[in-house]
Parts: sequence; C-alpha cells; structure tokens
Amino acid sequence: MVSNQKLISFDLKAEMGFFKKPDINDGIYLTYNMLHKPALLGILGAIVGLQGYQKNGEFSIYYQKLKHLKIGIAPLNSDNGNYTKDIVAYNNGTGFASSEAGGNLIIREQILIKPSYRCYLLLNLDVETEKVLYERITKYEVEFLPYMGKNDFSAWWENVREYDFAKFSVNGNYKITSVFAKTEAVSDYIIRSMSMFSREAKEPVFVYFERLPIGFDEQLMQYNYADFVYSNATFSKDMDMSAAGECYTLNNSEVIQVF
Repeated sequence: MVSNQKLISFDLKAEMGFFKKPDINDGIYLTYNMLHKPALLGILGAIVGLQGYQKNGEFSIYYQKLKHLKIGIAPLNSDNGNYTKDIVAYNNGTGFASSEAGGNLIIREQILIKPSYRCYLLLNLDVETEKVLYERITKYEVEFLPYMGKNDFSAWWENVREYDFAKFSVNGNYKITSVFAKTEAVSDYIIRSMSMFSREAKEPVFVYFERLPIGFDEQLMQYNYADFVYSNATFSKDMDMSAAGECYTLNNSEVIQVF
C-alpha cells in the first residue's frame, strides 16, 4: 500500500441528472440509472480544473490524467438502487439539428430525479493532481462547475469523510455497501443463496443489476463495460470477491469495491 494514500468519500447530489446511453437515440435519449466511472471522472476533472474534450478523436486531458483512479460508487436515497425518472421534450434549434425546411428537431429525453451517490476515491497524495483533488474536495472548492451528466444539471457535494482502510479479507459474513462487479461466480452464488437471504434477512432482500461503462476502448473510442450489482444482502464467506475487483474494509466495518 502506498504510504501517502487516502481513501475518502463525498455525497454527490443534483436536482436532476442524465447519463446518456450511447446505443439508443431513435426518438428518445435514455439515461443510465447509476453514476458510472467515466461520468465521475468528468466531475472530478471539473473540480481540479482539467480541460474536457478539445479535438475529435482525442481523449480529454481529465480522462488521460484521472483514468487510473480507483473509485467506488453507492446510490443514496434510492429505491433499492433505482431513481425516479421522467421524460422531457424540447426543441433543438441549433443549425445542426434544423431541417432544410426550417423545422426544429424535437428531443425527448429521460432524466433522473434527485440522483445522489456516495463516491469513494483512493488517492495517492504524492501525485500532484490527486493532491489537488483531495484538497479541493475536502475544502468544497471547484475550478469549474460540476454537473450531473449534462451542464443543465449542476451538482454539489457534502459529507466528506476520510477512512482508515485495509484490503478486505473474508473471515465471516459481510455486506458490500457499494456497487460491485458481477462475475460468473458471484451470479451463481446469488442464485443459490436467494432462499437463504429470504429466511435470514430482517428486511426484504433486493438485488439490483446494471451494465455500466468503466472506461474506454482507446482504439475504438467506445465505452468498455462491466456488469454491476447493488444489494443489501448479507454474503457468506464462501463467496470469494477477489476475482471481481479490489475490495477494502473501511473503519474496520464497511466493505466497498473500487474499480
């Protein structure tokens, strides 16, 4: 473990949000439900003051400098991981959208209502960019206004926390409070164990799934994806999470995964 590492979290919030799915745009633009890593890196880049996309076919400065960061995400104030959504319609009157006959393109867009997420960051303060990011987040300062996926939806954060942390070691039953990557082994375990969850749980057990971007294929300039799970289930020690990604225990109790 790097000697000058910090693991912090902050609660990111907005009145509305929109994380566009690139594979659907016929008549309506749809949003991911969960904040994903490329979107969070854009928010972190705004906080630090790194430039966005400047030239077609080239990755932004913020992505180049921050893509290695280990991050974790947990939904807040959600319905078992899901957020209320609505559809808005508006005119796109730009020259690119206007027809030759002079009409405007009508856009229908799905938006998230009051999305909020706890964002975990594993930072190395010996790296200048990460040191500045740590200082800005803990002091609630920004260089550029961050937004929740679209510049209409300005975002803010609160409840910055810093943790004692250690690599997670399975020595008993546990919960994972963040979203975590779903491997084949995890899927099999969840299926086999649902009856156990139902018998032992003091509250109804839910399991939320979503396929989310985790970065970019730098040759194709397209998202790379992983399948994620969010659940309040208690897992037994025979579910080995080592293949799914890095997990940490925070303050000797909470377990999260970073990716």
